[in-house]
Amino acid sequence: MSNDSSYTTEDISRLLKISKLTVYDLIKKGELPSYRVGKQMRVDAADLEAYKQRSKTMQVVLHPLSAEAQPPHYPSVQPQSAQTQTVHSKAEKHFPPASGARHLVITGQDMSLDLLAKHMERSIPGIRPLRAFVGSMDSLISMYKGESDIVSTHLLDGDTGSYNLPYIRTLLVGSSYVVVNLVSRQAGLYVQHNNPLNLGHWSDLSRPGLRLVNREKGSGARVLLDEQLRLQHIESSQISGYDQEETSHLAVAGKVAAGGADVGVGIEKAALIVGNLEFIPLIQERYDLVMLKKPENKVWLEHVLQLLKSEAFHNDLRSIHGYDLSLTGQILYET
Repeated sequence: MSNDSSYTTEDISRLLKISKLTVYDLIKKGELPSYRVGKQMRVDAADLEAYKQRSKTMQVVLHPLSAEAQPPHYPSVQPQSAQTQTVHSKAEKHFPPASGARHLVITGQDMSLDLLAKHMERSIPGIRPLRAFVGSMDSLISMYKGESDIVSTHLLDGDTGSYNLPYIRTLLVGSSYVVVNLVSRQAGLYVQHNNPLNLGHWSDLSRPGLRLVNREKGSGARVLLDEQLRLQHIESSQISGYDQEETSHLAVAGKVAAGGADVGVGIEKAALIVGNLEFIPLIQERYDLVMLKKPENKVWLEHVLQLLKSEAFHNDLRSIHGYDLSLTGQILYET
């Protein structure tokens, strides 16, 4: 394998004997550095070889969410657990801090969080970001239990039409925290190529025989779907596939693209990555961060708030299609 060569996602799928969808997920999570040539994603041979070597020597995932790999630079931990150890004590065991560095657990699945972790590691001394790939509701619960430091959330309250704050106020009652926007993005329906069933609204989910692929309970996309079904007076029991769950936007989009379902709920970016399907935008969702205002968090929290407003971070976010940065870095609520 020449280090001067590069590979397409199809090449990597064939070489590693994994699905193309898994390749995209590895790229999304930062495991395989990539770049775009025209409409094609490519990975350098050296980066592919480095990934293969890490896979052989580093089994760092504490409680794997799936068979898919986790980012090498920001090791993955699983916040919700029946174990008596907290995430931070597990992190100390598996990822001993270098020179007294403090681990900060960042929960959520969006690519913007990988960029945030990268900028934090570069600009904030004495910390090491750890990424936990869990949904919005579980993220907030993990913060309530003291198992995470920065949580991301995109939870729609159907009665008010607002995002996140109703859930945060309920789950973090009695805590002192700050809520700041990371990005806004389009959410809606994944449908098959050329939209053969002419789906265009939440009310269309009531059609008999429609095959849905769902997200796991606690994810923002699952809450969005359930709230829309409630508002449209559609019983989930009448939807074929409602109990068929996937654990990421990419997996849902991939299922629809492959013909395994007629429709799914997710964000635009996953549709662009997977391809061979259509995305119907139906709502602009706010993707926010929550951080606890504890004395021991004061220094790094101030750094993060400054970082979120920095031009360097915004420039990195602008390189990814589909983000609205009009509120990025703005404090939305504080107790």
